[in-house]
Amino acid sequence: LPGLQRHEIPLKPSTHQFSINSKPRYTVTRRQLPLTPGYAFTDIKSQGQTMDYVIVDIGKTTSFGLSPINAYVALSRSRGRHTIRLLRDFENNLFTRHPSQDLRLEDARLDVLARCTEEQYFKGK
Repeated sequence: LPGLQRHEIPLKPSTHQFSINSKPRYTVTRRQLPLTPGYAFTDIKSQGQTMDYVIVDIGKTTSFGLSPINAYVALSRSRGRHTIRLLRDFENNLFTRHPSQDLRLEDARLDVLARCTEEQYFKGK
């Protein structure tokens, strides 16, 4: 709309009128902004929760990188794919790039521990 700055959202008050059947009869006019309360969660805070409807922001940030794990957690909080909305576009490589080096090193360390545990188990220790 002309005259609006980027990230400005125009809100138009709605008016609703109704009558109360009593003696005397009253007519009430209510005027309010069409707002719905919402909550914001980080992916860490949302873990373990299931929500009816979610709006997810997995777009590029300027302060830190978003990993596929963060995106998975955020996208899996809804009850189904029909109740998820994306706030903005995201980079396609978010789901195709390799995990971080730290994650690969940790996976390798856990593989070694798993093999050691398995060997000790079969030796009867």
